[in-house]
Amino acid sequence: MEKRKIEIMDTTLRDGEQTSGVSFAAQEKVSVVSLLLEDLHVDRVEVASARVSEGEFRSVQKIAQWARERGFIDRIEVLGFVDGGASINWILDTGCRVMNLLCKGSLKHCREQLRKTPEEHLTDVKSVIAAAREKNIDVNIYLEDWSNGMRDSEAYVYYLMDGLKDAAVHRFMLPDTLGILNPDETADFCQRMIHRYPELHFDFHAHNDYDLAVANVFEAVKAGVKGVHVTVNGLGERAGNAPLTSVLAVIEDQLKLKTNIKEKNLYHVSKIVESYSGIRIPANKPIIGDNVFTQVAGIHADGDKKNNLYFNDLRPERFGRSREYALGKNSGKANILKNLEALGIELDEEATKKVTAKIIELGDKKELVSPDELPYIVSDILKNGVENQDIQMLNYSLTLTDGLRPTAMVKVSIKGQEYQQSAAGDGQYHAFSKAMYKIYRLLNKPVPELIDYVVVIPPGGQTNAYVQTIITWRFDGKVFKTRGLDVDQTVAAIKATMKMLNMIESGTIPVINYMQLP
Repeated sequence: MEKRKIEIMDTTLRDGEQTSGVSFAAQEKVSVVSLLLEDLHVDRVEVASARVSEGEFRSVQKIAQWARERGFIDRIEVLGFVDGGASINWILDTGCRVMNLLCKGSLKHCREQLRKTPEEHLTDVKSVIAAAREKNIDVNIYLEDWSNGMRDSEAYVYYLMDGLKDAAVHRFMLPDTLGILNPDETADFCQRMIHRYPELHFDFHAHNDYDLAVANVFEAVKAGVKGVHVTVNGLGERAGNAPLTSVLAVIEDQLKLKTNIKEKNLYHVSKIVESYSGIRIPANKPIIGDNVFTQVAGIHADGDKKNNLYFNDLRPERFGRSREYALGKNSGKANILKNLEALGIELDEEATKKVTAKIIELGDKKELVSPDELPYIVSDILKNGVENQDIQMLNYSLTLTDGLRPTAMVKVSIKGQEYQQSAAGDGQYHAFSKAMYKIYRLLNKPVPELIDYVVVIPPGGQTNAYVQTIITWRFDGKVFKTRGLDVDQTVAAIKATMKMLNMIESGTIPVINYMQLP
């Protein structure tokens, strides 16, 4: 038996644009419609409300032109009103031909907002439907505030439906306008509508005020509605609408039903809409959040390596994404190996232990280490590492004050003896170096010459990323490099300097790293 297919109507450009602070430019709207229809294969797209503004009119004209050229015009919908035909003319002039007519789905809205009797409102609605059909405009009906209507004035809802069920209406759309429903009510109310009017096509339109939009969609589909309304990234007024990504996953995985959505393109489209809207996707938002396919605990990486023990049906590859294994204080060896494998880096057992210990140490100072930073950590540990540190940094203070020269105070231990000096310099690292050299001159110890200083930043431009400072030194006629790693480049340079001093002290400058000067 073939699975039932659920129709998806996206209202990102209409209801989604009612998100506070969101306004899409005309070309952005055309772009979003293209992504929804051509990349995602959404069944229908609601693109605007009639008579909003001149700018909106021009945007819808551009969308309609694009849709006609590609055979999509019957899938473009515009919200219209019971306004004596003004919405019909507006929609016709844009070139569209589907109107989602907003009528009142609760007695309270009918009486208090329209100041009309149910009989008067029904007559007005029928008149608009007839006028639309005369002008070849297809009509769907929104029963605005339907959820409150079913709670408080069910007889009114049925009166309206009885009067419209034989009219030229393709779909009756049941909105939880104020996001008040819970899953039990949603199931009950939808079942009543479907049982009473089994031949009609019903859509369910959820809002997320109680964070129940997806759960309510789940129950509405179970009850038998044929279509659901969504927005990309859950955009929408107040707490937003049901997000397309989560609704798709629930329909496909939990209800084992079908949609036309091409899920592999979901993440790409979500990120473009994020850019257009300026509303950031939360890192923990299911399917599209930055963190949702990242395993943090080492035991999870270990289980995945052995038999994908911590996988579920939401495989990242389905949505054009990939699984990652976080590097931080909760990382285990398995996390490290997964990331090294992805980077094509092979380490022996001892080196892996050192890298793991370093990542845990760094993780105590910073939430996560990114995979882009891992090669720098490996380099920091494996190149120019010094096991025995005869020279240890006990404390240092760096001061940067506007209008004054930077200063540094350092306290070091050299073979168990403590020394302290301060100095001013042209920069913080320069001040640190001068303070250290003061100590060395007092001890008549030779000092190297700094001949190059390079800061390497991982890809991505994160301001809290670990940076690697690579310093090239000249000492005793030879040239060599040391590296330091930290979120602060000056601190990284200090670490590189301490490595250099210990290498000189212990005579362990690696032969592979120095070259004869001419």
